[in-house]
Amino acid sequence: MTSSLAFLFGTAFVVGLSGALAPGPVLTATISETIKRGFWAGPLIVLGHALLEIALLVALVAGLGNWLTRPLFQGILGVGGGALLAIMGVRMMATARDSVFEALTTSPDRRAALRGPILTGVLTSLANPFWSLWWATVGLTYVSLALKRGALGLGAFYTGHILADLVWYSLVAAAIASGRRILPVRAYMILFLLCGLALACLGGYFLGTGLGKFR
Repeated sequence: MTSSLAFLFGTAFVVGLSGALAPGPVLTATISETIKRGFWAGPLIVLGHALLEIALLVALVAGLGNWLTRPLFQGILGVGGGALLAIMGVRMMATARDSVFEALTTSPDRRAALRGPILTGVLTSLANPFWSLWWATVGLTYVSLALKRGALGLGAFYTGHILADLVWYSLVAAAIASGRRILPVRAYMILFLLCGLALACLGGYFLGTGLGKFR
């Protein structure tokens, strides 16, 4: 039981960190809000993002709980989620240089300042089409695995996933608020490549597990 919860927490953290590292609307909003409001804007944006995701998680479990524990459904989700993770991992490694440069030179999103950090965290997530795709594949795969361990499993997955966002965007906010670079370019690129490799390996694992459900 303990090892399976640790697996859910640890891999959810790595997958969440991989998504947070990539440039996107949440990163630009974090930069913008931190410039205007200071360090706490970063954690508050993550709070908005977290509130949206816990509402989605509750809705998924309530509406699909019975289906998510069936082997056929788990197999389909495992193959779909594993394929997406593998593609994400390979793409992260292939585009590491360009992605890191884009993340380090992102311009502030001036519209975010009009909405406030918590609402911005909600809206930037909803406006990102990749967020919906992720939850329809990888997210559902994790939920189906977590449900085998009940509430503890769901808690381990959700905590690992959100903690990754909180750690990274708090680091970004601290760097912006103090006038420093987020990370040295080399360190950022190494972290980006390692996360890509981890995603590719985890995708292969999910693919294998998903295919095993069909046997």
